[in-house]
Amino acid sequence: MCTALFSWATLGLAQEGAPLPPPGPATEATVPPAEPAGAAPLTRENVEAWLDGYLPYALQTGDVAGAVVVVVKDGQVLVQKGYGYSDVKARKPVDPELTLFRPGSISKLFTWTAVMQQVEQGKLDLDADVNKYLDFQIPARDGQPVTLRNIMTHTAGFEEQLKGLMGENRASVKPFDERLKNWVPERIFAPGTTPAYSNYATALAGYIVQRVSGVPFYDYIEQNIFAPLGMQHASFRQPLPENLQPLMSSGYELASSGEAKPYEIVGVSPAGSLAASGADMAKFMIAHLQNGAFGSVRILQEDTAKQMHSTALTILPRVQRMLLGFYEQNYNGHRALGHGGDTNWFHSDLHLFIDDGVGMYISLNSAGKPGASHQIRSTLFDQFADRYLPGAPLDGKVDEKTAAEHARMMAGVYENSRRADSSFFKLLGLAGPIKVMPNPDHTISVSMARNLAGAPIKWREIEPFVYRDVDGKNLLSAQVTDGQVVRFSFDGISPFMMFDRTPASRSPSWLLPALILGVIALLLTSLAWPVSALVRRHYGVAYGLSGEDAKAHRWVRIAATAAVVLCIGWAMTIGKMMGNLVLLSESSDAWVWLMQLLSLVVFVGGAIFGVWNAWVVVRGPRKWYAKFWAVVVALSLLLLLYLALTFHLIAFDANY
Repeated sequence: MCTALFSWATLGLAQEGAPLPPPGPATEATVPPAEPAGAAPLTRENVEAWLDGYLPYALQTGDVAGAVVVVVKDGQVLVQKGYGYSDVKARKPVDPELTLFRPGSISKLFTWTAVMQQVEQGKLDLDADVNKYLDFQIPARDGQPVTLRNIMTHTAGFEEQLKGLMGENRASVKPFDERLKNWVPERIFAPGTTPAYSNYATALAGYIVQRVSGVPFYDYIEQNIFAPLGMQHASFRQPLPENLQPLMSSGYELASSGEAKPYEIVGVSPAGSLAASGADMAKFMIAHLQNGAFGSVRILQEDTAKQMHSTALTILPRVQRMLLGFYEQNYNGHRALGHGGDTNWFHSDLHLFIDDGVGMYISLNSAGKPGASHQIRSTLFDQFADRYLPGAPLDGKVDEKTAAEHARMMAGVYENSRRADSSFFKLLGLAGPIKVMPNPDHTISVSMARNLAGAPIKWREIEPFVYRDVDGKNLLSAQVTDGQVVRFSFDGISPFMMFDRTPASRSPSWLLPALILGVIALLLTSLAWPVSALVRRHYGVAYGLSGEDAKAHRWVRIAATAAVVLCIGWAMTIGKMMGNLVLLSESSDAWVWLMQLLSLVVFVGGAIFGVWNAWVVVRGPRKWYAKFWAVVVALSLLLLLYLALTFHLIAFDANY
């Protein structure tokens, strides 16, 4: 979930798509009369007319089958509406009261609420070593243990866990507690220092609730959150209980295909397995907007809820921060918090304007065209806030000379704190680097931050190393240490991810060009083998090498061919697994082991043969260009060995 369970914006891959129309006037017939200057009245009639003027067209433009939207105000549901279809082929409309959608990582808010319930009861301490509550060990990092406060602010320091993230049937996905114990992801940051979004850590919190309460996680949520709130159309269970299955919306890649996807089984279920109706999500929003109260019942004491909503972790100035489970979404000077969530097919956002008593939830049941699901949600939030809760954006000015110097300091290549680091998926960082580029007007652009038209956003400096989107209100902030920019982040992504400058040893700035040139050199060497043989045969020319020269020549060509084939194999393997999350499971283990074994043989052997051939050729009587090419091939094979070791293509581990 970009905010979310499965979003790979997290690994530097930005989605682009055609621009969607902003909410508001499409035709005179579809929108209410223009409002006077200032806030529009936040009434059912006004909000409903505004939504009706935006969402049907946005869904059609984005090729999204259906959506549910709920707006609450002052403890009541203001508007709840379904748009489009929950079943395209059956033309079954979305019912906001009954139709279940998958809110993805918004599920985490229920897990965090459960944690805080146990804190209230004195069974959990946010600052204690979590090993106190576990029956297995989480290793310390830099001598420091993981705490629940670290987990709730995504600063436990875990690398990304991909294996077992999702499946299409219950039998293919291990129970979440078994998966937690099977492999503990490497901790790549000291606790409390670096936000790095972690589904594993959230599932760990769910397991801790299960252990200290003595109640299975799913039962606990049903008894202590769903039942008090009257959420009768909600469940974390996978598959869904029989009575809820007919109410579940189908998920789609594209609405126009009409092809419903299988129900997604989330491996780290406390982090993202919830299915719920829009009406039930409204009840949860109201409870948090009222600091734990819903009607005559409470799911949290007032002080506990306020602690959740206001305990902020400040890493960078000005940009949004992690709270206890929630994250800030402050906008127009209004305090806001919430969470987003994405599975493969469902894409959702929950926003709480906590001081205004206003909440909004939207969930889409299709991925839609590239970027559409994100665009629809982000535009809805921005325009809702601008229309009903307006305010002046943060502004300021930095002189041109300073702006130019700071833009130069910001430029470079960065890596995402949320990343796989100890497995071959580390290669994703090489394939999708995050680049900061200075512009001629002294603004900066970030390769993964794009506007609705798919163009890079321009950020203008408004105070030292604090930037604002020139066409919006989001902020970007950077940290400077010893005169060097070492990290940055920006609103919309900042609470749970940071971007740190990539070390030179694995920087795509030189590695990618070198890799491309090296593979081309090896490919040419490989192709020259059959071509030269055919030419010799055609002209009746004998093979001109003998002895050690001939032997080294043949072996280096075998090594070059094998290395090129294996590089293609790795690219296809990673692409296939990322394109189908079901393959991120034990079903791929045999193939992963085979690829790792081949990498050991091919990349190590290739480097040895490359160096041997270069040694033989350089010391022999061959022409200068033959000697030059032998050195190029040797360096290319050595580079591949370096990459294989640095990015864990050579390993003896099927965990990732």
